[in-house]
Amino acid sequence: MHADTLVRMVNDISEFFAPANPEAEAAVEVAGHITRSWDPRMRRQIVEIWQAGHADFSPVGRAAVEILAAAAARKAG
Repeated sequence: MHADTLVRMVNDISEFFAPANPEAEAAVEVAGHITRSWDPRMRRQIVEIWQAGHADFSPVGRAAVEILAAAAARKAG
């Protein structure tokens, strides 16, 4: 899937969770949603996009992907 599409999806999910939660809690909710709902290939790709320095993440979206990256790193080794 195209990088801009995945980033937009993360940002859209973040907009849903952000109003009802402080930023850190919203990021955990977004990361949880992505973990439960996205195909593993999409999760890997969004982490790779973040690692490459894609700049268009919202603050909550960026924090959520950082959570996903940390979880992937723990799982890998």
